[in-house]
Amino acid sequence: MPDLLIELFSEEIPARMQGKAAEDLRKLMTDGMVEAGLTYRGARAFATPRRLTLFVEGLSAGSPTLREERRGPKVGAPEKALEGFLRGAGVAREDLEEREEKKGSFYYATVITPGRPAAEIVAEQLEKTIRGFPWPKSMRWGAGGLRWVRPLHRILCLLSDETGDQVVAFEVDGVTSGQTTEGHRFMGDGPFDVTSFADYETRLKRAHVILSADERAEAIWNDATTLAFARGLEVVEDRGLLREVAGLVEWPVVLMGEIGADFLNLPPEVLQTSMKEHQKFFSVRNPGSGRIEKFITVSNVETADHGATILQGNQKVLAARLSDAKFFWENDLRVATAEGLTAWTARLENVTFHRKLGSQAARIARIAALARKIAPMVGADADLAAQAAEVAKADLASEMVYEFPELQGLMGRYYAQAAGLPDAVAAACQEHYAPLGPSDDVPTAPVSVAVALADKLDTLTGFWAIDEKPTGSKDPFALRRAALGVIRLVLTNGLRLHLDRLIDAQLLRHQIAPAASDADDLKEELLAEIARHGVFGAAVRTIVDRFDGDGPDWIAQVRDHTPDTSDDLLGFLHDRLKVHLREDGIRHDVIDACLAMPNRDDLSLLVKRAEALQAFLGAEDGENLVQGFKRANNILTQAEEKDGVEYSYGADRKFAEDAAETALFDALDAAEARIAGAMEAEDFAAAMEAMAALRAPTDAFFEAVQVNADNQVVRRNRLNLLSRIRRTCLQVADLTRLEG
Repeated sequence: MPDLLIELFSEEIPARMQGKAAEDLRKLMTDGMVEAGLTYRGARAFATPRRLTLFVEGLSAGSPTLREERRGPKVGAPEKALEGFLRGAGVAREDLEEREEKKGSFYYATVITPGRPAAEIVAEQLEKTIRGFPWPKSMRWGAGGLRWVRPLHRILCLLSDETGDQVVAFEVDGVTSGQTTEGHRFMGDGPFDVTSFADYETRLKRAHVILSADERAEAIWNDATTLAFARGLEVVEDRGLLREVAGLVEWPVVLMGEIGADFLNLPPEVLQTSMKEHQKFFSVRNPGSGRIEKFITVSNVETADHGATILQGNQKVLAARLSDAKFFWENDLRVATAEGLTAWTARLENVTFHRKLGSQAARIARIAALARKIAPMVGADADLAAQAAEVAKADLASEMVYEFPELQGLMGRYYAQAAGLPDAVAAACQEHYAPLGPSDDVPTAPVSVAVALADKLDTLTGFWAIDEKPTGSKDPFALRRAALGVIRLVLTNGLRLHLDRLIDAQLLRHQIAPAASDADDLKEELLAEIARHGVFGAAVRTIVDRFDGDGPDWIAQVRDHTPDTSDDLLGFLHDRLKVHLREDGIRHDVIDACLAMPNRDDLSLLVKRAEALQAFLGAEDGENLVQGFKRANNILTQAEEKDGVEYSYGADRKFAEDAAETALFDALDAAEARIAGAMEAEDFAAAMEAMAALRAPTDAFFEAVQVNADNQVVRRNRLNLLSRIRRTCLQVADLTRLEG
C-alpha cells in the first residue's frame, strides 16, 4: 500500500490562516478519496509560511470494482420512463433483466463501476481541492483564473512504496505537479527532488525548514526561556503569540533585545501589549520587580553577526512605538491627576453605545443606579459602588485605550489610582469587565462584584428590551458571554439574589421615557422597590395606585408591565446555566427538575438543589426511590384521569389492611418531619437523605398490596397514600422531569 505526499508551495501564507488551511487540506483530500473508494491508515497535515503539506499513510492502490443492482420501472411502463432509467443506469435495453415480484414484473439493471488506480483519483481530487480551497481571503495573479491565498509556485504530489516512487501527474492553471520542492528562502540550496515523506522531511530540515508548527513553537519557547534564565529573567507566557510567531518563520532563530531606559517605567501591561501587537515580541520580565526589561524576537534567518543587525533595527522601531505609548501614558496621567476621570466621562455623552440604547454616558448612569441597588445585596457600600460605576468606563475616552482597546479596564485602574480614588473604586474599574471567558478569574471584592453584575445585567436587559437577542450561532453583542458572567459572579461569590426583580427593575429603567426632574426621585424610589421586592410587590403597588390612573407617563408603563420579557431573559440565563453545569457533570434533566421549583431565579439556591439531587440519584437508594415515585405517580395519574377526581385529601391509617401499608404511613410521618426541617434550613442533601428512607417501605408496599383494590374505600385510601408519596417527594424537586 503506497504512501501519498502532497505539498502546495506558495508565497507566504498569513500565520492566522495556516492551522485551519492544513486541516482543510487533510479533510478535503481524505474525505474525497474515501468517497471515491480509497482507504488509508492515517493522515497528517503540516503548514509553514510557504507550504501546506499532507502525508497519507497506507493508501490503497486503487478503488474496488463495484457491482450494483438497480430496480427500474414496471414492465409495460411508458417508454419515456424506461429511457430515463437506461440513461441513469448507463446500460442498454438488452442488458435489462425482467423479474417477477408480488406487485408485478420489473426491469433490473446490473451496473458495474470499474475500479480506478489511486493516482487517477488523487489527481482528480487534488485538482478539485486546489480550485475550491476555502481560504478566508484569496487572490488571482497573472493571466490565470486560479485563486489562492498567495501565488502558488509548485505542486508536489508523490505516491511511494518499497518498490519506488511515482509522480501523480496533473496540471492546474499552468502549475504542473512533480516531486520537486525547495527549502528556506535565504538559507536553502535551491530546488531538490524527494522520493518519500521521510526523505522530504529530512531534506527540508537540512535546508533549514522545520515542517512541524508544534516543533517550531517548542524550539522558540525552549530557546527563549533558556536565554532569559541565563540572565535571571523570565519570559511572559503567551501561547497565542507563540502560535502566531511559529507561523511566521520556517527556521526560528531566537534573539534577546534591550528596551530603552526611558520606557522601563511604563506599566508592564502597556509594554507587553505594544510589543506584542506591533512587533510580535515576547516580553521578558524581572521576577523580582515585575518590570518588563527586555524583549524576545524571533528571526527567520541565521546571520554572520549572530543577529546584531536585526536587533539594532528592531530596537530602533520599538523605540518609536514605545515613544507613542509613553506620550499617551503621560498625557492621560496629566488629565487624570489634574481633572479627574469625570473629564473623560463627559466626553462619553457624544459616544453612542447603541442607537436604540443611547450614549455610553446614559449607559453609565443606568449601571450606576443598578450598582447602588445591588451593593447591599452583595455586601458592598452603595456610595462606593455607584462611584465606581460612574468612572469604570472613563478610560474608554483616554488616548491609551483608544490606541490599545484591549487595555480598557486595566488603564482605568491606573488612572483611578492617579486621581486619588479609593482602592475599591480603582479595582472595580479593572475588574468589572470580568469574567470575560470560562477560564477568566471572577471578581470577589464586593464593590467590583456589584459593578460587574450591574454592567452585565444592564447589557442583557437593554438588548432584551429592544428585542436584539442571540439567534443560532450569531451573538454580535456577546450576550451569551454576559449571561455566563452573571452566572459565574453569582455562583463563585455564593450570592443570594432574586434576579427576576433586578431584571424587571432594569427593564423598566430602559423602557421608561426620560421623566421630568421633579419625578426623578419618585422613579428611583419605585425602581429600588422593584429591585428589592419585585414589580408586583405591595410597596410598588402603593406608589402606583397613589396616582389612580393619573401621574407621569412612565407610571402607566409600570402599571402595565408584564413579566414576559423578564421571564424570557431568565430562561436565557437558565439555558446558559445548563451549559455551565453540564461541564461539572450535572445532567440537564436534573436542572430541569430543580427549575420547576420555587425561587428559580436564585441561582445559588438552584445549583445547591441540583447538586444535592445529582448526588441523590448517584446512590442506589435514590435511583430506586425515583422509580418507586414514578410508579406511584403513574398509577395515581391514571386513576385520577379515569375517575375524574384528584386524590389529595389525605390517607387515613385506620383503613390500612396490610402491615406494609402501616409501615409506609410510619415512614411518611418520619420523613415529612425531617424533610420539613431540612427544607427550612435549605439543607437539600439532608432532605433527600430523609426521602431516601422511603425507598424500602415504598417497595414493600407495592409488593404487598394491590392499589386498585375491589373495596372502593380501601382503593381511595391507597390512592390518597400514593398522593402523599408524590407530595412528599415533590417538595425537593420535580422528579417527574427526570428521564428514564
